[in-house]
Amino acid sequence: MDDGRNRVVIEGVSPEIDGGRFPIKRTVGEAVVVEADAFTDGHDAISLVLLHRRESDEAWLEVPMTPLVNDRWRGEFQVTELGRACYTLVGWVDRFKTWTRDLRKRIDAGQDVAVDLLIGAQLIEEAAAEAPATDAASMQAVAAALRANEKGVGERVFAPDLAWLMDRYAVRHFTTRYERELPVTVDPVLARFSTWYELFPRSASPEFGRHGTFADVEAQLPEIAAMGFDVLYLPPIHPIGRSFRKGANNTTTAEPGDPGSPWAIGAEEGGHKDILTELGTLEDFKRLVARSREHGIALAMDIAFQAAPDHPYVTEHRAWFRERPDGTIQYAENPPKKYQDIYPFDFESDDWRAMWEELRSVFDYWCQQGVRVFRVDNPHTKAFPFWEWCIGGIKAEYPDTIFLSEAFTRPKVMYRLAKAGFTQSYTYFTWRNTSTELREYLTDLTRTEVAEYFRPNFWPNTPDILPEYLQFGGRPAFLTRLILAATLTASYGMYGPAFEALEATPLAPGREEYWESEKYEIRHWPVEPRQRMREVITIVNRIRRENPALQTNRTLAFHASENDQLIAYSKTTDDGANLILTVVNLDPHHRQSGWINLPLDAFGIDPAESFQVHDLLGGGRYMWNGSRNYVEIDPYAMPGHIFHIRRHMKREHDFDYFM
Repeated sequence: MDDGRNRVVIEGVSPEIDGGRFPIKRTVGEAVVVEADAFTDGHDAISLVLLHRRESDEAWLEVPMTPLVNDRWRGEFQVTELGRACYTLVGWVDRFKTWTRDLRKRIDAGQDVAVDLLIGAQLIEEAAAEAPATDAASMQAVAAALRANEKGVGERVFAPDLAWLMDRYAVRHFTTRYERELPVTVDPVLARFSTWYELFPRSASPEFGRHGTFADVEAQLPEIAAMGFDVLYLPPIHPIGRSFRKGANNTTTAEPGDPGSPWAIGAEEGGHKDILTELGTLEDFKRLVARSREHGIALAMDIAFQAAPDHPYVTEHRAWFRERPDGTIQYAENPPKKYQDIYPFDFESDDWRAMWEELRSVFDYWCQQGVRVFRVDNPHTKAFPFWEWCIGGIKAEYPDTIFLSEAFTRPKVMYRLAKAGFTQSYTYFTWRNTSTELREYLTDLTRTEVAEYFRPNFWPNTPDILPEYLQFGGRPAFLTRLILAATLTASYGMYGPAFEALEATPLAPGREEYWESEKYEIRHWPVEPRQRMREVITIVNRIRRENPALQTNRTLAFHASENDQLIAYSKTTDDGANLILTVVNLDPHHRQSGWINLPLDAFGIDPAESFQVHDLLGGGRYMWNGSRNYVEIDPYAMPGHIFHIRRHMKREHDFDYFM
């Protein structure tokens, strides 16, 4: 039985995910802000501290928590190293705080406090016994003065230095420790702020008709880095199955020379730990990883846990796949779609333990080759316990590893994958087009508990998805989605060559697949037609790098617009030094105008003073006055503004200036 004399209650702790079952996520250098309800019976004062440590450490570090209102408390600590950390709370009835509070009231009321001074002396002497000699001497001197009821002793009792000493050394009688130690996953900064570029290596050749290689990708690294991308994502690079190989436009019959889908992994040459011969060798790949790193780019691999019919797994481990009544293996389906060239793994297999070990070894193998970023295909079709075990094991050995979840599925499934360990996730951004849709969705992602464990990565397009908005909106639509993706979230990506080329032809009316999809054939992407979009992409990515406000999702705030076709939102740094306001015209066909209402008080701007907005996209500078300002945007010129707001300041005996 717990000691019944522990009188402090601690509850309502946040962040706390599912009762501490899953960790919250932070990146190196970020703060963990913790709040809790804490109180006791009666009128005694209490103290509450936040304890935190790296999971591998035994000693706890302690941070005092500050009372807010209505018995709510807050404290914070910073995570500084990759891996896992944890935190909890401890509270107690603080006898010294109670005594000083009540003593002040008695003195103000003119009461006799002789006995109260003796009580205080006892409390200080008890604490002094725990202090080193120098501090103990200072405390004993105050206690002696209290016992002697010296004149002016009150000033010493209420002095900050004594309060500090008592906070440090006072005996904590009957402490209440929160019942859980809550976990934190600490990832590299790239997990919070990243800019992804996707290309197919087999289409990277500068020569029409030649299969691309890793060397061809390496040749493009300077341009990709110059555009401001720090993650280069490659679809699967493994041998491609020949049985039931798909042809152009996903036809079920491949013609001679059709390369097949890279996601149909495995042939007689090997499987998930092997490389398609046409791309190069393992040494070529390792060279690409190293050269990417030299350009400030992390190479991301696609991991798709599925097998082509001629994958070695199929013959060596048939029990890992589901067999149909006619003796054939069940191929992948998403009715009415059929993927005859892919066999999914059966996570209810009797041989599941061996299968789990082998699949995890795929990540381990590529980590050994220097890869630390993985885009995982369709993780929602694999068992949640597998991911929790697999990702936990890999990150224990390689704590800088990043896992991007490609799970376009139901929200709770996506969130569970994030809880299970996925670092980032694709989202519904691709289909959120109106002001209301974007506001509601981003509010859910950034202003609820979801923000503690789910990191969104916004993609305007992918090889699988050509959204309707891009099919009919022309270049303004592509620019609109670029600006939104790059400024609404700290991490975004694009299927680069197709996006730059304004690829917008669907497989058929009403479909979101590409005509002549690169998933099923080798494409040639001349640089010249893409150069105009590349110039804008470079500017947008530079704005992201130069403005810390855009490197987090925590401060996103939407602002009222009197025209629903205009969406306005801001981000700022914690100290307010960097303030970015983005205004986007969501209509790719027409000029839109309207009034934007800004919370100047929250921005730290005097409503009576003018302030400057600098359009980082177009270069214009404007003087605005008051909270209500007019904006007009022509999508054919540029469908949005990314404003750096410079507050008007005055120095005494000096000139006016902006910051």
